[in-house]
Amino acid sequence: MIEKGGDYGQQLKRTLWTLAQPRAGREGVSRVIWKDKGPPVDPDSQAENPELNVLLLGSVDGRHLLRTLARAALWPRRRFHFYVLENNLEAVARHILIFSLALEDPEKMGLQERSETFLEVWGNALLRPPVAAFVRAQAGRLAHLVPEPDRLAEQLPWLSLGSLKFRERDALEAVFRFWAGGEKGPEAFPMSRLWDSRLRQYLGSRYDARHGVSDWDLHMKLHDRGARVIHTREFRRWRDTGVAFELRDSSAYHVPNRTLASGRLLSHRGERVAARGYWGDIATGPFVAFGIEADDETLLRTSNGQPVKTACEITEHNVAELFREMAAWGHPRAAEGDPEQVQGGAEGSPEPAPALEPFTVHFLPLDSAHTLHHKSCYKGQFQLLYVACGMVHLLSPELGACVAPRGRLIVELAQFLVDLRQEQLQAFSSRVRELAQAAGFAPQLGGKPSDTFARFYKAGDSAPGHHEDQAVESGTPPPEVLAPPLEATDWPSEHRTQPLEPETPPSEPLKLTSESQASLLEASVPPTGSQDPKSENQNVPPETKSPIPDL
Repeated sequence: MIEKGGDYGQQLKRTLWTLAQPRAGREGVSRVIWKDKGPPVDPDSQAENPELNVLLLGSVDGRHLLRTLARAALWPRRRFHFYVLENNLEAVARHILIFSLALEDPEKMGLQERSETFLEVWGNALLRPPVAAFVRAQAGRLAHLVPEPDRLAEQLPWLSLGSLKFRERDALEAVFRFWAGGEKGPEAFPMSRLWDSRLRQYLGSRYDARHGVSDWDLHMKLHDRGARVIHTREFRRWRDTGVAFELRDSSAYHVPNRTLASGRLLSHRGERVAARGYWGDIATGPFVAFGIEADDETLLRTSNGQPVKTACEITEHNVAELFREMAAWGHPRAAEGDPEQVQGGAEGSPEPAPALEPFTVHFLPLDSAHTLHHKSCYKGQFQLLYVACGMVHLLSPELGACVAPRGRLIVELAQFLVDLRQEQLQAFSSRVRELAQAAGFAPQLGGKPSDTFARFYKAGDSAPGHHEDQAVESGTPPPEVLAPPLEATDWPSEHRTQPLEPETPPSEPLKLTSESQASLLEASVPPTGSQDPKSENQNVPPETKSPIPDL
């Protein structure tokens, strides 16, 4: 959920602190939160660019993409191309599994079951047997589809693995086969023992006082950074067992969640040995991704200074709404209306809403961030670049060359990494600005300051006008602006899940009630004198889960 590797606390401190000085870290956290739905799109408005190309580094689990697609109906129609670059194939496999779940036929799996299955697979170390059976069935199906491009294109038209190397596809198939139970028995992946081992390594001599440590991290760090709705009981339960969302009786959770497994090369007696284990988040938890902000303000009410709803309850609500909005993508005929409605339209009744444009998720080869600019098809290709905090070291002038003129950059900050002190967070933010400017980006002016995301625009382009930013804040655009900007998204911090549209805003002013809740669409492009929306990042992600700017 957060980082993969080693002693989480010490490694993360070293990684991000070193990055803030001048060097780079590795893979990291990614989370997001979202809130504003925005006004409906003017049916007569047309996108200046019929396609939106977004590059995401380290988004981890598809939250940002889902949020963007869920909000797509509110913006001018366009085709989405998401290019996803991860540093391990397990993250690629999780993307595919989560999208398969989100687009599942409602007749086979209802909204509540789909939402609960997502929460358990995404945020729990242990699963209920029915959910584990679903994962095995889906993984077995995907394992057969990955090596057969024709069947893959037929059954999953939104998925493109053409850019992956052959050995990466073979390894991806092996991941799915492991999830499907290719290695039998709980000892193939003893999650409870692995979780406790990680916790002992992370806490060291503080292990016997782990409840006090978890209370300190929650009240003195996460609560102070904007996550006050997280309850002590649910946070402590997650720290002890890895189960964040207990939607049924606690005794029902006993099957290891194999989707959280990953491989590493470890040193053993002077030799490098491959080992499978759990290297994810044991410090922050998945609550900040969907559980600290909501569209429905009543979920955030307090009584006697205490939140009325827990982060788990808010997460359940937000995820159910997300999958409800995703239904139009999974089954476009439903969005077009039933035959009687269509026939009635011909006789003079209102026309049915047009089907959404298709989308494609392209997975790029691992470690290809430094070579993308060598291919002409990627130069100036992307209207939005989203970078998770654990991948910031990959932000370079070569990567900046892949962003189109007037393109936007959204970088996830380390707001919800509990092992970092305030001065380290500030040093990390400063380092992000330095890397972004070196890559050819300039800070995006105006708007409310954010501790969760840093936003930039492609230097050399006209900077977003200050009057336009004021229009976003007030909800009233200047006379020459016909449409307002779009939103954005991401993971561990005050992130939100944001849509990815960059070039055309809705016909009515967009009212942003919370800086932390946006989608990639809203984040990619701020409004200009014509019709250019602004987008955010969709935070990705998570191995660590934070408010979703979910991209």
